[in-house]
Amino acid sequence: MKKKLVSMLLCAVMTVAMVSGCGSETEEPVQDAAPEAAEQEETPAADAEPAQEEKTGDSAEGKTYKIGFSQGTMNHPFRVAMVEENVSYAKENYPEFDVTVTDGQNDSATQVQDVEDLLASGIDLLLISPLTSDALTDVCQKAMDAGVPVVTLDRNVECDVTCYIGAENKPMGVASADKLAEMLDGKGNIVEIQGTAGASATIDRHDGFVEQLEAKYPDMKVISDQYCDYLREDAMQFMEDTLQRFGEGEIDAVYCHNDEMALGALEAIKSAGRQDEGILLVGMDGTEVAFEAVQAGEMAFSVVYPYCAPEGMQAAYEILEGGGRDARWQLDTAIVDADNVSEWIGKGLE
Repeated sequence: MKKKLVSMLLCAVMTVAMVSGCGSETEEPVQDAAPEAAEQEETPAADAEPAQEEKTGDSAEGKTYKIGFSQGTMNHPFRVAMVEENVSYAKENYPEFDVTVTDGQNDSATQVQDVEDLLASGIDLLLISPLTSDALTDVCQKAMDAGVPVVTLDRNVECDVTCYIGAENKPMGVASADKLAEMLDGKGNIVEIQGTAGASATIDRHDGFVEQLEAKYPDMKVISDQYCDYLREDAMQFMEDTLQRFGEGEIDAVYCHNDEMALGALEAIKSAGRQDEGILLVGMDGTEVAFEAVQAGEMAFSVVYPYCAPEGMQAAYEILEGGGRDARWQLDTAIVDADNVSEWIGKGLE
C-alpha cells in the first residue's frame, strides 16, 4: 500500500486535488477471527449487496459526477489508505467520477472550510471522514439541506446523513476490555491513551471500554488517561510522563485507541528500560507494524478496523446511479493476538 497520494490524476475525468490547509448502537462484541472474517463486507442488516460490477464506460447518460472527498487529516497510515484505496477504486471502476480530495491537516476549522469550498464548487456528493463530530455537523447539514448526498467514513456527525460507513467502535472497546480481563485475570491498573477529543471513534472506544470495566471487572481500573490525537509522538510523551508517576508493577496494561499510539507507548517503555515488566499494550486499526509487534511479543493485541475502502466509492456510485443505499453500512472487525497473528502478517496497513 506504499502508494503516493501526490497529485493523483484520474485520467481525463478524475482529478485529485490535494488542497493545502488537512453515534452508535452497541452491536455484537468483536470476536477473534481469521482475516477472512474481517473483510469489509456489509452486515446482514443491510439488505442490498454493494454495486461492485467493474465499470469501464460512462454512465448511462454520459454524465460526469463531481465527488468531494474531505479527509480530516493525512498524518496517519489509516487515513492515507482510506483516501488512496477509494480513489484508486474509482479510477478503475467509475470513470465518470471527477474526484477532488482535501486534507484538513488535523484542524477542524480547516476541514469545515474545505467542505464549504467543495460545496461552492458544485459537487454532486460529499465523502467525508470528519475530524470531530460536533465541528463538522453544521456543514454536513448544510450539504444535506442543499440536496448534496453526504457519506461519512469511519467517524460520524450529529445530523442525519445519506450513509455512514464504518465499524462499530463501542463494541471494539467492550471487546478490548474483555480480552484484557482474560489476560489479567480480571485485575489490574490500566493507562488509557485516547484519540482526538470530540471524535465519535474516540468517544465510543472510550465508553465501550470503561463501561465494560465498570459493569464486569471492578478490580480493573483506569489510573491515568489523556487525549493524544492518535499521534505516536504525543502518546510517547504522555507515556514517558506516566512511567515517571507510576513505578514498577503499578501499570498492568495500556489501552490505546489506535496502533500508532500503542507503538509510541512501546517506545517510551523501552526507553525507560521497563519492557520486562509485562505491561500489556493494546492498539487498534491493524497496521502491519503493530502485527509485527504482536508477533514479537511487544504488543498484546490489535483490533482491526477497516478503512472504509472501496466502500466509500461503492456507496457513492449506488447513491448517484444505483438508486440509493442503506443509511448504515457496518463493517467487520477482528482481534489479532499471538494466537492468530501469523494469519495476518502481510495484510496490515502500511
